[in-house]
Amino acid sequence: MSEVVEQTKPRQPPLAETQRRLGARVAERDGLTEVTHYGDPASEYEAVRAGAGLFDLSARGRVEVAGGEAVMFLNGLVTNDVKALAQGEWMAAAFPNAQGRLLAQARVARRADSFLIDTEAPTRARVLQSLERFTLAGDFRVKDLSEETAELSVQGPRAAGIVGAVVGAEASGLARGRVFESGWRGASVTLLRATHTGEDGFDLVVDSEHAAELWEALTQAGARPAGGDALEVLRVEAGLPRYGADVSEANVVLEAGQDEAVSFTKGCYVGQEIIARIHWRGHVAKRLAGLLMEDDSREPAARDARVVSAEGREAGRVTSSVFSPRAGRAVALGLVRYDYLTPGTELRVESGGGERAARVVALPFVRGGWHADRAGGEA
Repeated sequence: MSEVVEQTKPRQPPLAETQRRLGARVAERDGLTEVTHYGDPASEYEAVRAGAGLFDLSARGRVEVAGGEAVMFLNGLVTNDVKALAQGEWMAAAFPNAQGRLLAQARVARRADSFLIDTEAPTRARVLQSLERFTLAGDFRVKDLSEETAELSVQGPRAAGIVGAVVGAEASGLARGRVFESGWRGASVTLLRATHTGEDGFDLVVDSEHAAELWEALTQAGARPAGGDALEVLRVEAGLPRYGADVSEANVVLEAGQDEAVSFTKGCYVGQEIIARIHWRGHVAKRLAGLLMEDDSREPAARDARVVSAEGREAGRVTSSVFSPRAGRAVALGLVRYDYLTPGTELRVESGGGERAARVVALPFVRGGWHADRAGGEA
C-alpha cells in the first residue's frame, strides 16, 4: 500500500483576501508577485501626491536581531554606524561583501530591546544568511519575522493625519528617521516615519493576523489603496534605487548614490577598506544619476538602454524609466560614468535603432513633501 503524503498549501500573503475583494490586479516583477494596481494607477499616483496612498509592502524582508552583542556584530556587517543609533531611531545601511559590493539595502531600526532590519524582497534571504552566520559566535539572536508580520505603508501629505487618526496622536507626531512602538486593538505596531515615494510616509509593521483590520482602518481614515505601478513612478521620480533594477551585487556600495547609508568614520566592517579607498580617492567610476528625456514622447526609455555622450562615447546605461506626470515627460535612472555626472550634461539614449536626447539632472526629479524642509533634497 502506498503512503499518502499530505501536501501543505503555500501560506497566503496576509492581505491576499483583502486584495481579492478590492479587485487588485497582480503581476510578476523580478520573480515576485505584486499588486500592480486596484483599477486606476493614475489616480493611485495622484492620491499619494495630493492625499495619501496605502501600499502593501509585506513581501519585503523583516528580520529581528537581539542580544548583548547585537551592536558589535551588526556594526561589523553593515556600512552605517549602529553604535550611534539611539533607541527609537532608524538609519539607512547597506550590507556589502568583502569586495565592497552591494548585497542588500536596508533600514536598521533600534527598538526597546532589539533591532528590526527591513530590506527589499529580493534581498531578504541574503540578509538573513549574512546575519545567521554569527548566531553561534556570541550573544547574537536572529529571527525572521517576514512570514509572521505584515508591512503597510501610508505615503502622501495626509499620511500623518491618517496615521494619527488610527494609531494615535503620538504616532502622527513622530519625527522623520524615528521609530515608535504602539499598542493598537490588542496588537503591537512598530512605526517608522520613512518615505518610499519622496512624499511624507509611515511604515507600519504588525502581526499578520491584524493586517487586514489595520488596512481597513487606514482606508476608512482616508488612505487610498495603491499598487506597484504607482509606486514605481513615485520611486523613480524620487530618485530612489531598487535592488535588482538599478543596483545589484555588481555595484560597489557607493555607486547607488545613497551616501547617507555609509559611515566613513566608524572603523572596520566587511568591505570597509575598499569602500573607504574609493571615498577618499574622491569619486566612484560611475554612479546612479537622473536622466530627463528631452523629446515629447511619453514612452519610457528601455531598461539597459545604452547611454552615450554627444561625441558618441560610452557614458552609461538606463536602469529604470517611467513617464513622469509631474515632469510631463519620460525620466530615467541610470548608472552614468563620472565624467558625465554634472547636471546639465547632454547625453543620448539609444532607442529602437535610433537615439533620444537626454540631459543629466540632479535627483530627485520631483521634490515631494519629504524634501521640502530637508537640506540637499535627499529622499
